Amino acid sequence: MTLRVLGVDPGLTRCGIGVVDIERNRRATMVAVGVVGTSAELTLDRRLLVIAQAIDEWLDLHEPDVVAVERVFSQMNVSTVMGVAQASGVVIAAAARRDIPVALHTPSEVKAAVTGSGSANKEAVTKLVTKILRLDAPPKPADAADALALALTHAWRAGGATGTASAKGQSSLTPAQRAWAEAEAKARRGR
Repeated sequence: MTLRVLGVDPGLTRCGIGVVDIERNRRATMVAVGVVGTSAELTLDRRLLVIAQAIDEWLDLHEPDVVAVERVFSQMNVSTVMGVAQASGVVIAAAARRDIPVALHTPSEVKAAVTGSGSANKEAVTKLVTKILRLDAPPKPADAADALALALTHAWRAGGATGTASAKGQSSLTPAQRAWAEAEAKARRGR
């Protein structure tokens, strides 16, 4: 059985969207990737409408089992946080209208899942997403790679990779899975 995850790196200017299929053996295959862009010259309602229409199209076309969205990161500046939160809300509502479950992941969880380090930079995430998905070229811009990384993160989590991180199962995790579990635990403690 294959799990299809639509990952979204939300933003008003650039909203990355990526769809990944994950097999039971954790082999990941990119289905589609793109970025929805909106101009700062548009009014907020129009910008959100552009994102909403694109998300609706992607959900209808790719029929994901779950949607993974980057959790709003509180250390951003206020205007950035507001834009990310508004775009996230549009995505979450679109999935809810279709009864598609939504999962939120912090940037450090995503970095840890893909690279093994919760403090990895965007270049490292892009490089490993390219390798994991066996792509000929890195997805561009970084928002596209981040959307694919979100999809991978959720699919691997849903597969139970970190759910088995008990004392007995911890040793069976890869270094990247252990780092992801640690980042997730740290994020939970910070709430």
